[in-house]
Amino acid sequence: MTNPESTASSETFRLSNLAIPLLKGVVYRADDALQWNALLNLQAAVRDYFAVLGLALHLDEAEGYAFLRSRSEPEDEEQKLPRLIARRQLSFPVSLLLALLRRKLAEFDAGGGDTRLVLGQEEIVALVRVFLLESTNDSKLVDQIENHIDKIVDLGFMRRLKASSASSGGQTEYEVLRILKAFVDAQWLTEFDQRMAAYQGHMQESAGGSGHE
Repeated sequence: MTNPESTASSETFRLSNLAIPLLKGVVYRADDALQWNALLNLQAAVRDYFAVLGLALHLDEAEGYAFLRSRSEPEDEEQKLPRLIARRQLSFPVSLLLALLRRKLAEFDAGGGDTRLVLGQEEIVALVRVFLLESTNDSKLVDQIENHIDKIVDLGFMRRLKASSASSGGQTEYEVLRILKAFVDAQWLTEFDQRMAAYQGHMQESAGGSGHE
């Protein structure tokens, strides 16, 4: 039986009404339920439309988000298309924080309960600072970590929430967005763990070398 609400949403939204928001960024179910229902019903047409542009629709119905990513490039150079979505090179600290947040999200999901992972700024700073170089200037280190947090917010993996003096002591809180799971997968974490092991080995060698006369 046809769902009247689904049919109405499909009629209300044309393909262009769905394509434009996707080109601008991530589409969330929570932001616009009518738009989301239309996307579910028209996703085959949306996929075909973006395939022509070399883009693929990544839609996670369970988590409630959708976004575009570049399709796998063909080996034939003549068949390759210019990239509409540029690849971003992340710094080591930003990659480290993403990996730590992804693991934190996995632990949170395993524990059940609430579906939103919200962390205070001090929690995030404490999470990453133990992996970074020790500094005699603690405030400078915290400022650097806060800059990394801002970068992750700009990338769309966290959302800054309004500070609540009652619940957070006045500190800024952040929601870790579940779209992070689509980008930081098991393979990404494995490759990062290898980089992390090499980094820690280098730091131990440096620390040992500095102790010699």
